[in-house]
Amino acid sequence: MNPVGGPEPGGRPDPGPEARLDLDRTRRINLPEAVYCRHKTTAQCVAIVAELLERGHDTVLATRTTPEQREALLAFEPRGDTGTTLSWRHRPPSGRRVAVVAAGTSDLPVADECRLTLESLGHEVQALTDVGVAGLHRLLAVLGELEQAEVLVAVAGMEGALPTVLAGLVPQPLIAVPTSVGYGTAFEGQTALLSMMTSCAPGIAVVGIDNGYGAACAAHRILAAPGPRPDGDAS
Repeated sequence: MNPVGGPEPGGRPDPGPEARLDLDRTRRINLPEAVYCRHKTTAQCVAIVAELLERGHDTVLATRTTPEQREALLAFEPRGDTGTTLSWRHRPPSGRRVAVVAAGTSDLPVADECRLTLESLGHEVQALTDVGVAGLHRLLAVLGELEQAEVLVAVAGMEGALPTVLAGLVPQPLIAVPTSVGYGTAFEGQTALLSMMTSCAPGIAVVGIDNGYGAACAAHRILAAPGPRPDGDAS
């Protein structure tokens, strides 16, 4: 039965000529193709996810779903669901840990997209929320909890200062995610983006505004890079 309405020939919806699925992507880059649902119809999202679940073997992610799209995709019984991001068929545990640090509760939708993407790829995620620089004592109080994380993702809107502060306190690779949260001249995340890109803390990587998925993929690439692991074994 088609989740968006009646049976389909062959037992599943057809993604049609608009979607050319990249089922070889995992072999090439160790990351699966994700389904970016915004601007797609519900029928297209359902058909693409169905095709990936049937023909693919890796984790399946649907990001930026509308309520209608999410309701239809729930018929496939996702393993993970943040409300706008859904995941199926998670990879086995990798034994690697990423900390996703959100400046404010308003940044959670982006942080949750990042968290679920990482979890679907098999990584353990340590999520810390509401530790922005307006209450610096809150960040300092949890610094010790970040010691076991191999990569940090810092998610912040407003003036976007959290990544700079964190990068001045901890040695791990840090990926900064500007969000569209903020008043007035926050300019829907542009202020945070420019602030992060001009940070005086060296070595920060910055992704696009609200791109929690991209930050998770960047963290995964860092963890998957060949070389000695923290336990001393070569990967």
